[in-house]
Amino acid sequence: MTDSRHVAEIAGGGFAGLTAATALAQMGWRVRVHEQADELRAEGAGIVLWNNSLQVLDKIGAKPDLESRSMTPPAYETRMNNVIQSQETLDGIRWRTMTRPHLHQTLLTAARESGVEVIAGSAVTKATPDGTITLASGETATADLVIGADGVTSAVRDSLSIPFTRQRSGDGISRFLVPRRKAELLALEPETEWDNVIDFWNLDPRVLRVLYTPANDEELYLALMSPSADADGSRVPIDLALWTSIFPQLAPVLEDAAKIQGRYYGYQTTRLERWTEGKVALIGDSAHAMCPALAQGAGTSMQNAWTLAVAATEALAAGVDLPAALTEWERLERPYTDIAQDRSQWYADTREMAKGNQFTGESVVTALYNPTDPHRHEVHAA
Repeated sequence: MTDSRHVAEIAGGGFAGLTAATALAQMGWRVRVHEQADELRAEGAGIVLWNNSLQVLDKIGAKPDLESRSMTPPAYETRMNNVIQSQETLDGIRWRTMTRPHLHQTLLTAARESGVEVIAGSAVTKATPDGTITLASGETATADLVIGADGVTSAVRDSLSIPFTRQRSGDGISRFLVPRRKAELLALEPETEWDNVIDFWNLDPRVLRVLYTPANDEELYLALMSPSADADGSRVPIDLALWTSIFPQLAPVLEDAAKIQGRYYGYQTTRLERWTEGKVALIGDSAHAMCPALAQGAGTSMQNAWTLAVAATEALAAGVDLPAALTEWERLERPYTDIAQDRSQWYADTREMAKGNQFTGESVVTALYNPTDPHRHEVHAA
């Protein structure tokens, strides 16, 4: 990395790291992404993106690839004991569902086409405020900007000793990607619109929830929620008899989920004292892991990746002190992530989503945000 362009070293080849890498490369930086896993792939099953992240994908030119295998469902439907509580069409709110592997491949393609060097099997073990990173191999490198996007157990964050708190919730989920089986579901419930996202809740006699999310014409994302204290509900592979006894209308897709080993994830929220230290900035789960209630974990990661790239590029072009610019970036951008974190934690603690009609007020502030609008702060202040 000997040319005259600004250099960025990024730890983590997930959604946040790849978005930041692509944005920086398209703004003229030379970028390396270090992914500690030996393979470049996404963990998990499905995902929902909202306007804030979709605007970023538009900006980096990834929209056509993304839309090739994704969809916008007709409505977000909430049920309690299979009785419909609400059907929110989300008019005026841009959103899209897809599989996590498809989103990751879309971002990886955009990064490589933008000239980003993506290195698998390369772990960043340490970063210092002056922009120096150390790899597991012992190699060191110095950059104008270092980004820690290396997940909830971030080595970059921990090496900087940035204080943080971790708040856990009593619930958690197991995620599965299965065939749609729309015809079989229609045979069981002909009146149901099986293209909707359907949030099936059951609170009595026990707390169990299934979030049914069509990802495209062939694939379905299922998220099965139960309290962590419920040994049978949180078991993986899932207890098929238990889940079908509560949600018999979902038997065809639950049978597919029962064949998958899966993993149970407890809900948690990570809040840092600060996101930056010198020339180092943290984004994604390393900075702001959150409960999945608002489906904004990836969305806020991508919006912060874009705005960070813009802030760093403008600062260096203007000869502004980068650490100061990163501090200002966090001051301006963090409130939108804080809102999503706090609201998601509140929903996880109270299970208020079971009542439906939740996509209003604070719950959609982050979803409606456009991080690519130069006048966004004036708009939101108004």
